[in-house]
Amino acid sequence: MDITVVIKIAAVGILVAILNSILSRSGRDDYAMIVALAGIAAVLMMLLPQLVTLLESAGTILDF
Repeated sequence: MDITVVIKIAAVGILVAILNSILSRSGRDDYAMIVALAGIAAVLMMLLPQLVTLLESAGTILDF
């Protein structure tokens, strides 16, 4: 796994935390929840290619 993926995930986490805090304090709790869910979805989309590579590697190792 490349270090850029970790940095991107950290950036998304920081951005979501800031937006969530701002929206919660302004009384927009429903929008804050949507932002949090969108952040989780974005991170999962970033990790999907890494997961596919992991499963392909495990498949080739277990085939002998």
